[in-house]
Amino acid sequence: MFKHILLATDGSASAEHAAHKALELARIHGGHVTAAYVVDPYPYIGIGEVNPMALQSYMAAAQHASTRVFVQLADQAAAAGVQLQVQLVENMQAARGIAQLADDIAADLIVIGSHGRSGVQKLVLGSVAAKVVALSTRPVLVIR
Repeated sequence: MFKHILLATDGSASAEHAAHKALELARIHGGHVTAAYVVDPYPYIGIGEVNPMALQSYMAAAQHASTRVFVQLADQAAAAGVQLQVQLVENMQAARGIAQLADDIAADLIVIGSHGRSGVQKLVLGSVAAKVVALSTRPVLVIR
């Protein structure tokens, strides 16, 4: 039923819980998982032109964070016997990046944790999971 699962991850505890569920579903259904880590291309508009080193440092930090998450997921996928692909997505809006990638790869299901952000960020920005549910044309499984 779910042959290609898109896992949205940010390395949070909620995303780790969602990863376990996505890998379990892929194993049960004989599918595979694409893990997506979304990064804002560069949130400090204008500063990058003045200080190009800041842009390089920002992107290096984002790539390092995503690599750390992807390595951990690769170990979990191997242990579960599930094929894993990884994708670093650059998009100013995480939910839009996830929904667009799901369409691009023809995912059968998007799996996302319910609490990627917390505190003031969640109040100001809203829930990424809720935005993915609203934007996606594909089924979304929100893991609590």
